[in-house]
Amino acid sequence: MIVGKVVGSVIATRKNENLIGSKFLIVEPLDSMKGGKERIVAVDHVGAGISEIVLVACGSAARIGCGLEQSPIDAAIVGIVDDGIGLE
Repeated sequence: MIVGKVVGSVIATRKNENLIGSKFLIVEPLDSMKGGKERIVAVDHVGAGISEIVLVACGSAARIGCGLEQSPIDAAIVGIVDDGIGLE
């Protein structure tokens, strides 16, 4: 699982039919600020917004976490962080 900050959104009018109705957000993993991973696009099913710190599941866990097992999802926001020591 990745902890990251929502830094933007993606609008895709044409997409796989299993993704219709899904909201896509751009997440910057917090360790990327130290030269780690780059930004990722994640499906949001928890109602996250810009500047929020979120939990992102990747791989098959992302599809299961959204209840979209047959969808082409590699990353999904599965939680919004309320408080965390040492996150930022």
